[in-house]
Order: sequence, then structure tokens, then C-alpha cells
Amino acid sequence: MPYIAVTALSHVGLIREHNEDSLVVGPWTLCGTETENPQTLVFPLGTPLVVAVADGLGGQPAGEVASSLVVRRLAALGPSLDGEEPVRDALNLCNHAVYAAADGDPELVTMGTTVAGAVVLAESLLAFNVGDSKVYDAAQDGLRQVSVDDSPPPAPGHRTTSIVTQTLGGSPVFGAITPHVSSFALSAGDRYLVCTDGLTDPLPDDEVDSVLRVHDDGRAAFELWKAAMEAGGPDNITFALVRIGT
Repeated sequence: MPYIAVTALSHVGLIREHNEDSLVVGPWTLCGTETENPQTLVFPLGTPLVVAVADGLGGQPAGEVASSLVVRRLAALGPSLDGEEPVRDALNLCNHAVYAAADGDPELVTMGTTVAGAVVLAESLLAFNVGDSKVYDAAQDGLRQVSVDDSPPPAPGHRTTSIVTQTLGGSPVFGAITPHVSSFALSAGDRYLVCTDGLTDPLPDDEVDSVLRVHDDGRAAFELWKAAMEAGGPDNITFALVRIGT
């Protein structure tokens, strides 16, 4: 019977004082905390399964509140996300929810978060994002980013940028979003990586690709986390590996 194996990890890294990342895998959420080891969950292929990460905005209040609100909302909506429009609608609902939660509370005003993820359907995968968290197709012929970064090109001589041009929440007054959503055909053996920039800022794509060419599931997750930590662990590290098995 076809199945979906999702291996996830969330860690504070080496620099940050606490974890503002959150994670959703189907009905399961992990918010503002960390896992001791990679965790693998297995689901039957068929009913829509949402796998997503949310990265609370650093330098602004209550990032962990915004990210946890978003993944919990996605967990509740997950089984209904059976097409591109329902995914866009869900992300717009999440954006409204972040602003509503911050309204009138001086401790929460301007809180915000990025989000990136995938909805696995019976024969296709919907990749989505708002912000600079990423989704990759980890194909045999090489790693390919399928999300769209909401950020300007890095400055000359730099590989990354900390500037984000679109987020859920994040402003003192409501701002509409234009979610990025794309559909891809799905086959047995396909693998996708959903991650916050705490993984990809310290690790170039070719390093991520080299790990995923050699390892699967829990070992792959451990090696990716180890590589990010050895590269300085400058931010919270949260990611999920999605594999289609038979």
C-alpha cells in the first residue's frame, strides 16, 4: 500500500535563546520547542496531508506565537486542502488570523511568520510558501527549489539575505498576501524537503543535496542537522523530509 513517510526535526541551533519555529505534519504540531532526535511518522497516501514549517520573524515580538498559530490552523484545515485554491484560501485565513491575534495587544503588534510546506495528495503534491522558508524537490538528478523566495537578490559577494518582502502578519496594519502555490505530479520514490532558513542559510544547496543522495529519513535528517550545527547553527533549524513509499 502506498504511504508517506515524514521525518521531522526542530532545534534551537547554537545562537538563538529560544525556538521561534513551528512545524505541522498532518494533525501533529510542534511549536516553540525542539525534538531530541528526528521523528518519523507514516501516513497512508490518499487523504490530503499537510507538512509545513513556519519561522517567526526575528527582531519582532512573539514570533513563536505567530508561527504556532499558523501551523495549528493548517493542521485543522489540512484534510480539506485538496487543490491549489483551498491552499491559497488557507494561507489567507492564516494571514488574517495572525493580524487578528495581534490586534490591540501591544506585546503582539507586528508579530509575523513565514510559512512553507507541501500538501501530499493521491497523485500530486502542492508546494506553497509565503516568505523565505523553502520547499525542495530532492530528485535523483539533483536538488531543485520549488518554492519562490519572497526576498530580494543577495548583495554581491553574499549567498543569502535576511530581508523578507512578504510574510504572514509582520506589520502594524493589515497587509494582504499573494501566496505561491504550485502543483507537481507524484510518483513512488519522490522526496521533498520543507525547511526554514536555519537549515539553508548555513548550508549551500549542494551540501544539502550531497546528504540526501546518500541518506534517507532519520539518518538524512540527523546528517542535515549535524551539518547545519557544524556550520555555526546561526538560527533555529526546522525541517521535514517527505518520502513517497510503496
